[in-house]
Amino acid sequence: MIGSLRGTLLARRGAEFTIEVAGVGYRCAASPGLTGAAGEEGAELFCWIHHHIREDAQTLYAFATEDERQLFEALIGAHGVGPALAMSILGVHSPLALARAVAADDVAALCLVPGVGKKTAARLLVELKSRLDVGSFDSSPTVDGSGPDVSDADSVSSARADVRSALAELGYSADEANQAIAALPEGDNSGDLLRAALGFLAGG
Repeated sequence: MIGSLRGTLLARRGAEFTIEVAGVGYRCAASPGLTGAAGEEGAELFCWIHHHIREDAQTLYAFATEDERQLFEALIGAHGVGPALAMSILGVHSPLALARAVAADDVAALCLVPGVGKKTAARLLVELKSRLDVGSFDSSPTVDGSGPDVSDADSVSSARADVRSALAELGYSADEANQAIAALPEGDNSGDLLRAALGFLAGG
């Protein structure tokens, strides 16, 4: 089972990355954190991997940090949560922000995710509390190895949530919003991110 990859980013198409390691290209579904942190095609890349195996398919999910992968695995272990919804949750909330929401029983925070209502959010909070050591995320390293900046994590999470809400109001589907969010550059300005998302969806 594959746990991590280090190699060259051969191609990136939205949230689909192809990472070449020793002459072999691994096609991965990249997390929102990784799509924002990764360089352009040809750049060197390290990522954590969740190797998802089903009877009819095998999929590699790639993450910028071990925290992202840990949360993803906790989410897909919860009742009724598949990989697509888990990625959507990570697209709205950074690992630190989600851990803080779980610690605070913040149902409203989880309801920011498209497709998550109050009942689902409440159930997820209960399940995640039993699966996660919430306190461990306070000192988790970021992609560059430094400690997390709580205010930055929260502002980025809030800005992306604003973009999702705006896209939903404009009539875009959850899948379209997920693709646009995955392609966004780093930043915490909701207006700039929304313009970038609309440009992506318009094909520009």
